[in-house]
Amino acid sequence: MRHITVMALTSSVGLMAVFLVDFVDMIFISMLGKAELAAAIGYAGAILFFTSSFGIGMSIAGGALVARALGSGDRERAQRLATNVLIFGFGFGALFAALVWLNLGPIVGLVGATGETAALAVSYLTIVIPSLALLLVGMVGGAILRAHGDARRSMMATIIGGVVNAVLDPILIFGLGMELQGAAWASVAARVAIGVAALVPIVRHYGGFGRPSLASMLPDFRPVMVIAIPAILTQLATPLGQAYVTRAMSQFGEDAVAGMAIIGRLTPVAFAILFALSGAIGPVIGQNFGASRPDRVRRAFFDGLIFSGIVVCAVSALLFLARPGLEILFALDGEARTLVFLFAGPLSLLWFFNGIIFLSSAAFNNMGHPFYSTLLNWGRHTLGTIPFVIVFSTWFGASGVLIGQSVGGILFGILAVLLALGVIRQGGAGGDPSDGLLRQARVFGWLYRNR
Repeated sequence: MRHITVMALTSSVGLMAVFLVDFVDMIFISMLGKAELAAAIGYAGAILFFTSSFGIGMSIAGGALVARALGSGDRERAQRLATNVLIFGFGFGALFAALVWLNLGPIVGLVGATGETAALAVSYLTIVIPSLALLLVGMVGGAILRAHGDARRSMMATIIGGVVNAVLDPILIFGLGMELQGAAWASVAARVAIGVAALVPIVRHYGGFGRPSLASMLPDFRPVMVIAIPAILTQLATPLGQAYVTRAMSQFGEDAVAGMAIIGRLTPVAFAILFALSGAIGPVIGQNFGASRPDRVRRAFFDGLIFSGIVVCAVSALLFLARPGLEILFALDGEARTLVFLFAGPLSLLWFFNGIIFLSSAAFNNMGHPFYSTLLNWGRHTLGTIPFVIVFSTWFGASGVLIGQSVGGILFGILAVLLALGVIRQGGAGGDPSDGLLRQARVFGWLYRNR
């Protein structure tokens, strides 16, 4: 529990630095007094979430494979994998960014933006999207540092990026009068800083990276992609589900979208520890799984559940107490105030089930069952989102969109725990993640027998 707590808290400080800057961005944009700018940030945020999912998937693959190699004592393989994952990620990230950049207009339209708000969102994304590959370098580098157990330096990389963004935001937004474009350029500079700050410690303290060669890249491509592809698919489910929710909210007007955008910036700040937990506990599970210690894998998972419950209760209480401050800070009224207050208290408690899903996905990815994460996440953001949003929004309007999204997570959180416990029980020894199909069939058999 102590190790998990330290890893999660230190990782969360770095994440919170980045998320807090995004939150401050929203405060600055709100200070401009233009509802369409806040709404544009909301639409752009849904799309940026989608693009960053590619980097999250690659960092999961890099962290899991490097941790498993270190756990089995093969440091040379760990270095080679770190090198190749970084190359694969940068290359595919650049291609993905180019594809999104060339289709920004239609993509922004798909999430429900129209008119001036759509134009503002496109102008913001036109600047930020090309820096995706740089962000990916930082994310993979941070995952490699965490695989070595160096949560502090991984944390410092994101803190440095957050400081860069925080310093440039007021200068560009207000000082130079660039408004939304100023916020975009500040984000680009922060991504560059994160990438540099993540790679330098690896070179200085962990042997750096090996010499790239086709002979080493080809054999590593399959094990990397076996984890990366389902991890990327898993991560894509969340922004696509969020894009649907954004579109559903758009029918209730720009005030509702602006309120949801504020929640979207507030949520990762409030629950940064939960986001960090999934990344921090992965190497703990991966190294012990690689060392054939299922007892410690099981203990790490249960400690993660307890830790998640404590965090959610504490954060929900703080959000409830912060309601008056949020109302003043964002000059909330009407629909936006209703939505933010609904989240800051009752609905935030249901984030425990999202935390369960994050934790279970980390276990699946590090024990050779990445497709479980994919199926679970897609189910949560389709069957666990769309029907509930439709029903509850019909009953309660804009508030029903948030309620439906939250209620659907309960069912899939319970399913995640049952499946994870089955995997832990059946996956007693390490091995190549690509040979997990037989173990997966056994897990489903165990779940059926013990239904």
